[in-house]
Amino acid sequence: MSKEIKIKKRTLFISLAVIVLVGLIVFSYSRTSVYTTNQDADVKELEAKFAVLSKANTNLCGGTFNYVASKSPDQRIQGSCCGPMNFHRYTEQIEALKKYSKYEKIPSDPYDVSVESAQELLSYQKEIVLSNEQQVIYDEATGLSHEGGPCCCKCWHWYAYEGLAKYLIVEENFTSEQIAEVWDISDACGGSGHVEGGGHGHT
Repeated sequence: MSKEIKIKKRTLFISLAVIVLVGLIVFSYSRTSVYTTNQDADVKELEAKFAVLSKANTNLCGGTFNYVASKSPDQRIQGSCCGPMNFHRYTEQIEALKKYSKYEKIPSDPYDVSVESAQELLSYQKEIVLSNEQQVIYDEATGLSHEGGPCCCKCWHWYAYEGLAKYLIVEENFTSEQIAEVWDISDACGGSGHVEGGGHGHT
């Protein structure tokens, strides 16, 4: 009788173990499936956005303060200022910028910036005066950045991101490495250059 009870207990234990194992397998598969689905959705969303932005032409190499000031705050400045956009580089930039998502002044997409945001950043460029110590941080950032500053040319993007750098140095205590990284991953020049997300500094 005792032996029979032991066999039943062992059978019950094995059955429970099998049920738990099957449950874990199903749970793991469902999570992987959801993750893959979400990834696919993100890629498709970026592809759709890229299709629009790569053909947009409101971002101009020669557009500076007056160009941005002439626009309505509810408009957007879209596309690259120089060369054609590259999808692989674009996805790298968008992913790298997520690191700075808690800083609302940093545009999440350098190829799609609201005029309101651009005008605000340009006001920082004019109004914020750096101390000698803060200017050293800014100057060091220009030496560390791939373009030798905020952009490949002195368009509105250059001056806006100069204003952004001033704001981040004064209000958020950003280092020269962080400023250089923000500039690099916010490049809106186009082209297929590799973006080293996380290559300079860390928040």
